[in-house]
Amino acid sequence: MSKRIALVTGGTGGIGTAIVRRLAQMGHQVATNFRNEEKALAWQKALADDGIQATIVPGDVASPEAAREMVEAVEKSLGPVDILVNNAGITRDTTFHRMSAEQWHEVINTNLNSCFNVTRPVIEGMRARKWGRIVQIASINGQKGQYGQANYAAAKAGMHGFTISLAQENARFGITVNTVSPGYIATDMVMAVPEEVREKIIAQIPTGRLGKPDEIAYAVGFFVPEEAAWITGANLSANGGQYMGW
Repeated sequence: MSKRIALVTGGTGGIGTAIVRRLAQMGHQVATNFRNEEKALAWQKALADDGIQATIVPGDVASPEAAREMVEAVEKSLGPVDILVNNAGITRDTTFHRMSAEQWHEVINTNLNSCFNVTRPVIEGMRARKWGRIVQIASINGQKGQYGQANYAAAKAGMHGFTISLAQENARFGITVNTVSPGYIATDMVMAVPEEVREKIIAQIPTGRLGKPDEIAYAVGFFVPEEAAWITGANLSANGGQYMGW
């Protein structure tokens, strides 16, 4: 397929880095946002040492203004965004009866409102050019829920409602909109969990192991090529069989 411009939010994290690598290896020009420039520059250099070129721009996806400026910076540097992966996410875990309004709003703003904040500035251009790929990175916990994650599960479930509505509105404009719902992946965050807790999680996964960031990146890459043009409004569960639904 022809080279496209891709924006991956939260691209410097474990899953995000794998997605950036995958899209770059597919021949696309890839950009991501950062909030800590020093860390982002180190990340960019590490990728460059492996032969992967990635553009970095400042941007807080929780802010509509900052997200718009981020998209404008990417388009000024590389060109119009053709592929958008809404991957940025945070957790603020606690049981709901102890959850503060700040913990609720921080997660909703970064994980769900960001989908509006970043997609809104690119959707009209995609419609005008009659081509686009939008992928949300949701979560198994948006499908099955999770103790102590009412905020996170609500945001991730909301992503799919956003996906299937946007897919219907833009299908005739050559734009597909899909969701990938990862299970438990061996990122730094998960590996920092006490080993006995990880073992209990793995015991619930039929494949008997945690997922790999590259496996989520593969799922994202599946939705991008021309051959995937008839797949829209779909959710791809990549969770080792831990949660199975129609």
